[in-house]
Amino acid sequence: MKNKFYLAFALAVLTVTLSFTLIQKKTTLYIIGDSTAANKDPKTYPETGWGMALQAFFKADVTVDNRALNGRSTKSFRAEKRWDPILAQLNPGDYVFIEFGHNDEKVDKPTVGVSLADFKTNLINYVKETRSKKALPVLLTPISRRSFKNGVLIDSHGDYPRITRQVADSLQVPLIDMLAKTESLLNRLGEEPSIKLFNHVDSGNVNYPNGKKDNTHLSPEGAKQVAGLVVKGIKELKLDLAKKLK
Repeated sequence: MKNKFYLAFALAVLTVTLSFTLIQKKTTLYIIGDSTAANKDPKTYPETGWGMALQAFFKADVTVDNRALNGRSTKSFRAEKRWDPILAQLNPGDYVFIEFGHNDEKVDKPTVGVSLADFKTNLINYVKETRSKKALPVLLTPISRRSFKNGVLIDSHGDYPRITRQVADSLQVPLIDMLAKTESLLNRLGEEPSIKLFNHVDSGNVNYPNGKKDNTHLSPEGAKQVAGLVVKGIKELKLDLAKKLK
């Protein structure tokens, strides 16, 4: 009888230990950034952030916690205390994917836009603070706008992507060059076919009665393809996250 009791007790302890180990191995991938990645309200559909499509690429032991928000920059995301709760709950082994630039470049809007020097400082602070929690920062350059001129895709981000690359290089931070990847995708598709990746809506749509031609924000198809490019970058970098992909 005693042997059965001890066996049952040992099995119970083992079960609890294994369960605790599985819980401990759960990884959270935070996304901080702007509207190109952000979760969207139903009233803006079919506009879709690429962060909304990322979870589908991972197994159950990764949770994508998308904190990106419309209109935010490296400056306003912190000023509005959006970063503080993320930093407070970061665990060792978690990831923070940092993609800014679309709004930082709006220097005519002082609450949002920042100089290149301040942009660099802000990225460095996000990286160092993430590392202080033994979490893993990953820098992403901003995705390309669909800005064709005479059939040629034009880069609209100025030197902000260069600064992101520079910070990644100087601090040895993994970098996914989303500008390069999305430019390649848009050039491969061409000016007209690439429309399907963006929030172009005919008039009469319930959310856009007058229609919409938005060459910055993504469609559901665009979000899926851009999230796929993020996943491609994860694989290229050989991050541990790659082992948790489906």
